[in-house]
Amino acid sequence: MTQQRLTYASASKWLHWTTAACILFIIPAGLIMDRMPEGPLQDRIYDLHRSFGALVLTLTAIRFTVRRWLGVPAPEASLTKFERIASVAVHHMLYVLLFVTPLIGWAMVSAYGAQVPVFGLFFLPPILAENKAVYDFLSPIHHALAYTMGTLVLVHAGAALQHHFIKHDNVLRRMWPSKN
Repeated sequence: MTQQRLTYASASKWLHWTTAACILFIIPAGLIMDRMPEGPLQDRIYDLHRSFGALVLTLTAIRFTVRRWLGVPAPEASLTKFERIASVAVHHMLYVLLFVTPLIGWAMVSAYGAQVPVFGLFFLPPILAENKAVYDFLSPIHHALAYTMGTLVLVHAGAALQHHFIKHDNVLRRMWPSKN
């Protein structure tokens, strides 16, 4: 079934767009939360950033499982060799970043000695002991990964829009929510 479908499975589409919505909150929240004055609003944005990070980590694990189970459509026939290589590379890098970035964030928060709330329902257990040196090491890594992810998300979205509005092929339509 892996190469026979023309569009992505409904579950894959739902997971893709839910993850995208989370990322569209997480990245701007991450950019502004450190620059805000300390207080309840900053605390709330930190908590939401961490909650959505935990959700992205979970969604990514589910996405990977669904992708392996339901497969993906064959590459769009209109893609050039370069576009196919670039598409595979960007998708693989995004999957790695969608997993590693929140995992590093969780480790960083643990090393800071803070908790990772999940939408006020529960807290994730710390995965590292409190250690300022480890926090100082992980923090720039988390930030660099987040900037890299943001850049790749823009490339990914830009390519999809270019295919839809300029090349007029089915690249975007294959992932667009539908009744399949």
